[in-house]
Amino acid sequence: MANRATTVKVIPLGGLGEVGKNMYLVEYNETIIIIDSGIKFPDSELFGIDYIIPDYTYLVENSHKIKGLFITHGHEDHIGGIPFLLKSINIPIYAGRLALGLIKSKLEEHHLLRDAVLHEINEDTDVSCNELIITFFATTHSIPDSYGIVVDTPFGKIVHTGDFKFDFTPVGKEPDLIRMGEIGKDGVLCLLSDSTNSEIPGFSMSEQLIGKNIVDIVQKQKGRVIFATFASNIYRLQEAIKASVLTNRKVCMIGRSMEKNIALGRELGYISAPPETFITAHEIKGYPANELTILCTGSQGEPFAALSRIAEGRHRYISVIPGDAIIFSSSPIPGNGVAVNRVIDKLVRSGAEVINHKLSDIHTSGHGAQEEQKLMIRLMKPKYFLPIHGEFKMQKMHQSLAIQCGVAKENTFLLDNGDVLGINFTGAHIENKVPGSSVYVDGSSIGEVGRSVLQERKVLSEHGMISIFILRKDGEIIGLPQIISRGFVYIRDSEELIKDIRKTILELLEERHISEYKIKKSLSDFIYKKTKRNPLIISKFIEI
Repeated sequence: MANRATTVKVIPLGGLGEVGKNMYLVEYNETIIIIDSGIKFPDSELFGIDYIIPDYTYLVENSHKIKGLFITHGHEDHIGGIPFLLKSINIPIYAGRLALGLIKSKLEEHHLLRDAVLHEINEDTDVSCNELIITFFATTHSIPDSYGIVVDTPFGKIVHTGDFKFDFTPVGKEPDLIRMGEIGKDGVLCLLSDSTNSEIPGFSMSEQLIGKNIVDIVQKQKGRVIFATFASNIYRLQEAIKASVLTNRKVCMIGRSMEKNIALGRELGYISAPPETFITAHEIKGYPANELTILCTGSQGEPFAALSRIAEGRHRYISVIPGDAIIFSSSPIPGNGVAVNRVIDKLVRSGAEVINHKLSDIHTSGHGAQEEQKLMIRLMKPKYFLPIHGEFKMQKMHQSLAIQCGVAKENTFLLDNGDVLGINFTGAHIENKVPGSSVYVDGSSIGEVGRSVLQERKVLSEHGMISIFILRKDGEIIGLPQIISRGFVYIRDSEELIKDIRKTILELLEERHISEYKIKKSLSDFIYKKTKRNPLIISKFIEI
């Protein structure tokens, strides 16, 4: 029985005001459960950053309370952060069959698999964590084994939908409407619901229709088909493979993640085709163009992905030949449009025909549109509503949909990462805030690259740098200052400017006890007046 003085807390650490790095906590007394542990990919402003993850400070400080990490599905924005989380705290992980396979692969890469505690779940699983009981319900998404999560608390049920759509003719498992109706029969205390497509009216397109369109397009091609999509979009890959089998094409996978995910999909039975369908990149030259399908990564214009390297003629085995049909079976993630268009332009220049979602119905979202979001709200009948997984404008629109469906406006909450929503018998309110900022992963460095470093990288990319080395012995300046320019000006072509910079430095050095900071500040002002540019300036006294 719940103590009236206590609250159950819902704490988002990632996934609000953004698309990516999903992580949500439910806390009651001495128990915390985590739902999802994702990453977000950096935009063009985050120079050199590999991934963005949530701030784990609150989790580390309360690690003794954490009973488990529960995964909704196997996309990177939901499981990509797990290796980084486990380096901070080792906790049991509960996930569906496919997600668990993807997680094992990640942990093996990071040498964490041996000590990991992994549990496979399905819609019949229930897990008791002190006063909390966790159960699951099947949803439809663009990847198999997708689940919503129910956390039964002493105050009522807290439901996290995961990523979902209501596809009534899916390629895989259909959504479990009966189970959802049963969950909502007595009402849900708080619903956390996917907001991604809250601005899109109607219903999302069925995956089955996309599959038929892919078959039609592949059948019409007289040359090679190069099919680009997310490596984790198992259902879409199955449709491309099915179309290839029907048109007597061999299938080659290009890209490490593509190879690994298709191997896992075949192992678990989500991808089926005769074994002789699949060939290696070495075997491509042995088949005529009209008998080949190439599945590759890079549909988002990622510079190091297979499709980008093919477009630039840098791929080891594949270059574009006239007659190739390049199918983009995805839509650009916000922020990736420029990169995708750049790749498309290079492919077209090389003689390929590019087919994307603008020209044909070959992509549908795995996220429900407005009517599907309303249906979820009606099924769950929540008292309190928290739109999650989306930019603020998406959360705001989702909030208005909930109000249309009968949720009281004062019972809907637009939170930021780190906000703490407390719920008890007296109501719901935002209690306080925990660390909820972003942490940058740069190679093996986690959290060591801050805003100041990123600003320096931005300056370097836009204005270059100039280094000043001043030799000094026993406090006396020796010789002329040494000036090195990188990405700012070519010294041999800018002799007059370099001469003026050196003269300015010598004038500054006439001051007693001049500091490196003063030199940098004065030079920055001088260079901007001369060039209208702000290069990164490094000034260093070298004692000899």
